Amino acid sequence: MKAYLILMRLDKPVGTLLLLWPTLTALFMASQGRPTIELMIIFTLGTILMRSAGCVINDIADREFDRHVERTKNRPLTTGQIKLRNAQVLFLGLVSCAACLLFFLKPFTQKLAVIGLLLAIMYPFAKRYTHLPQVVLGAAFSWGIVMAWAEANGTLKSDALLMFISSLLWIVAYDTQYAMVDRNDDLKIGIKSTAILFGKWDRGIIVLLQACTLFILCLLGLKLGYKNFYWISIAAAAGLFIFQANLIKARVRDNCLLAFKNNVWVGASIFLGAMLESFNVT
Repeated sequence: MKAYLILMRLDKPVGTLLLLWPTLTALFMASQGRPTIELMIIFTLGTILMRSAGCVINDIADREFDRHVERTKNRPLTTGQIKLRNAQVLFLGLVSCAACLLFFLKPFTQKLAVIGLLLAIMYPFAKRYTHLPQVVLGAAFSWGIVMAWAEANGTLKSDALLMFISSLLWIVAYDTQYAMVDRNDDLKIGIKSTAILFGKWDRGIIVLLQACTLFILCLLGLKLGYKNFYWISIAAAAGLFIFQANLIKARVRDNCLLAFKNNVWVGASIFLGAMLESFNVT
């Protein structure tokens, strides 16, 4: 049982939270601070299920590569603790459970969910053909924003596009930090990433992506008429980004991983600010 929990990364909640915070933020923004309990539960469960499914399909795709990477060499599929067929059945089961949640959502949201599934499946294979798999991951991780906005409004507004773009840029930034951990191993086995593409410019580009993320979030805040709490959360996120820049300064693997994990607090900060503003707390 423990091996299956590891395969689904249920022992590591960081990835789930990185996916969940923007989705819940979008729900609060799109519903003017009053999302129904039912929607909160559906999107939370959907996030957990699809993140787990994404991890399973990733490990299925990378099972031969993972043995050559220090960080992933002990994953259950690589070590043989879990058979390939069992992992495939688990993936289908997780996707099926997530699909059941769609019966409670609008037809437009259901159609968008199909695109989200395709993005999740594409990501682990993208790293074989492009140095921009982080962009694919950014779109996949940000798709919950699109679905949440569509469900709350019945349509997609420019607000949703702004939040989607800001989230995508943020994800490319933090997943590049994550890829910096594996860069040397990836170069040996032929896996592509933005960390390899950016090379010596990696730290500067990460800072630029983070700055663009904050800029777009500021535009979104102005468009939604947000005031004190939201701007405090933006300032907090900026402070966390500065902290991360210092962490990755020397490109030490453990520090790059810490910088990646620190983004959970960035997402939590923006969510808290948006939630308080959406409730019109003054």
